[in-house]
Amino acid sequence: MKQHVELRNHPAELHKFRLRLSISAGFVLILFLILYARFYYLQVTQQEHYQTLAEANRISISPLVPNRGLIYDRSGRILAQNYSAYTLEVVPSQIEDLEATLNELADIIEITPTDRQRFKKLLKESKRFKSLPVRSRLTDEEIATFAVNRYRFPGVEIKARVLRQYPEKEIVSHIIGYISRINDQDLDQLERNDELHNYRGSQHIGKIGIEQSYEKQLHGITGFEEVETDAAGRSIRVLSRTPPLSGSNLILSLDLGLQEAAEKAFGDRRGALVALDPNNGEVLAFVSKPGYDNNLFIGGIDQENWSLLNKSIDRPLNNRALRGVYPPGSTFKPFMALAALELGKRTPEYSMSDPGFFSLPGVDRRYRDWKPGGHGRVDLHKSLVVSCDTYYYSLANDLGIDNIHSFIGQFGLGKRTGIDIEGEVAGLLPSSAWKMSQYKQKWYAGDTISVSIGQGYNLATPLQLAFATMVIANNGKAYAPRLVKQIQNSQTGEVEDIPVKLLYSLNLKPKNLEIVKNALVDVTRPGGTAAKAGANAAYTFAGKTGTSQVIAIKQGERYNEKAINERHRDHAMFIAYAPAENPKIALAVLVENTGTGGSTAAPIARQVFDYFLLGKPSEAAIAQLAEPAADHDHHHEHL
Repeated sequence: MKQHVELRNHPAELHKFRLRLSISAGFVLILFLILYARFYYLQVTQQEHYQTLAEANRISISPLVPNRGLIYDRSGRILAQNYSAYTLEVVPSQIEDLEATLNELADIIEITPTDRQRFKKLLKESKRFKSLPVRSRLTDEEIATFAVNRYRFPGVEIKARVLRQYPEKEIVSHIIGYISRINDQDLDQLERNDELHNYRGSQHIGKIGIEQSYEKQLHGITGFEEVETDAAGRSIRVLSRTPPLSGSNLILSLDLGLQEAAEKAFGDRRGALVALDPNNGEVLAFVSKPGYDNNLFIGGIDQENWSLLNKSIDRPLNNRALRGVYPPGSTFKPFMALAALELGKRTPEYSMSDPGFFSLPGVDRRYRDWKPGGHGRVDLHKSLVVSCDTYYYSLANDLGIDNIHSFIGQFGLGKRTGIDIEGEVAGLLPSSAWKMSQYKQKWYAGDTISVSIGQGYNLATPLQLAFATMVIANNGKAYAPRLVKQIQNSQTGEVEDIPVKLLYSLNLKPKNLEIVKNALVDVTRPGGTAAKAGANAAYTFAGKTGTSQVIAIKQGERYNEKAINERHRDHAMFIAYAPAENPKIALAVLVENTGTGGSTAAPIARQVFDYFLLGKPSEAAIAQLAEPAADHDHHHEHL
């Protein structure tokens, strides 16, 4: 019998088994250690982070938009205010078929073609995840109707909004400006200024005028609410609230009554008027005609109204007082007269014979006076009263352009005044260096002749002319023009006065100033170019008429207003201050394409003076504007 042989090695197999078991146990232990480490990381190391995420699912933070500050005139009349209203809004990114949704909405709430045009314009300019208004100022009935049908319109809601309103519309549109929806350019600017956080939830920002320049003061400080929400995102309760701080209120130096009187005096004429207080630079009136309804821009202007404003031949969006540049015409002559006296080129007694033209030595060309045949013997006083061109042709040739540039530049012509709204244009007071830089040409004596009567390269804004007139009126003090007089804290009611800013004082000889100022008074008396405007005035005022040339007249030809297209006719200019002995108001008036300063611009100034000093415009000044200009009143400084 064979013996059974055992083939298995039990000790070796047992060792292998134990080894495998140890490896498996070690592997499981490592897995548990990894799992433990992960739990520790999530529960201990990242506890604060995940707790915040969990809270974020339960708690939402909503920005609270502050109420925008109000704007008043100097007597407390409201110029910009807020009102509460309900708006119908959509979030485009949450709607599949936007056009179909709008059509369905139109079945229950009136949506006009204008509303649709405005919405489409906003849609192009805005991001699709933003809530965009379709209709504002919903009635209670419309709100109730939508509430019943709300389930049909995901991505559509009614929101309570505080909206802006400008009750005076066109009268102050170029001063106040407007707010409009924040665009990408605004967001970039806010980010650069580190102010983006303060505009969370805000949809509007100041675009031009006071609304833009004082945006920081008017906007206020955004608040926020912590709200607990359920799984569906509905609010359960408010956990905490930091209220917003309303923007500050602005009190302007503007006299709305005076502004209205000036607007009425212009009637349908195009032009501008700026009136300043010569004792501190406060802006009393600031007119640009025509204006526009700034309420149109608040929710985003529709295409139809935008086209009407933007393409209008009357350019209502152009702020003529701030940005319109015109040859100053003979309103330039008082500054030339002061230059003559201060620089010793003329004495008050010096006189010259005016044959009605001036010629440079050795040159055949004649530079004509506005009056054929001339004014006879003319001294400095008479040159201003009758606005003698020939006197200033001769004077300019003796002064030279660079003396004219440096002296008259002291009165603010050719540079920005620094008024507290943006967009001011500098104008142009030429010099030989400027012409070489601009045109690579030398300056000619004939160029100087043109400049001497406010023509040629000479350009000024109505604001600059009012500023320069103020400096003459107050004997050389140059105050920075300002529209905002006070800032009122909306929380405390405390009012902060904006300090008067004296830019500089000119060291002018009192005797020379008196000579020029006396002549400017006589401009408004019998024999002067503004005699009609000054007739029977209850106060004494000083002024200077001017005619701003629009198109050139050929050598040897005379200006014939009736033969020229209305848009190519001369502009009327007038600078003035009153009362002459103790000036309280200084102004510049521009009336486009109406001829001479004495016939249209000066009577407007007279009406403004009458209102400001007496309480109402005189009937004589009103009647004069309705009269056709007499031939002797048409003095044109064409070369």
